[in-house]
Amino acid sequence: MARILSIDYGKKRTGLAVTDPMQLIANGLTTVNTKDLFDFLLQYIQREKVERIIIGKPTQMNAAPSENMARIENFVGRWRKLQPAIPVEYYDERFTSVLAHRAILEGGVKKKVRRENKGLVDEISAIIILQDYLNYRK
Repeated sequence: MARILSIDYGKKRTGLAVTDPMQLIANGLTTVNTKDLFDFLLQYIQREKVERIIIGKPTQMNAAPSENMARIENFVGRWRKLQPAIPVEYYDERFTSVLAHRAILEGGVKKKVRRENKGLVDEISAIIILQDYLNYRK
């Protein structure tokens, strides 16, 4: 089986997570500068077989799209044109950043590490999106 990759797309940084080849567990992959995301993904899919991409769909509490949605749609449109063999699905990402912050605090990550590694929240958010997607699929 191929992996499923998830994206927590941000204006500056983007968190990434992937499943194991059996698509059972979500694992953090990395955080990349958003401007480098497309090139990173192209290199990654040359090394690893990816079946689909799940991208967080940011919505506000009233279900209206967030300001970041236009950037995400631009990225998805570009991806679909250049890589149509790997489909992209949107998945609700509400509260993932809150859950990621909570997981970091409850995990005992020291304040210095949290301050120095701002991408940690993005990567954990991508893990939460992907694990939630896997649970939903079951």
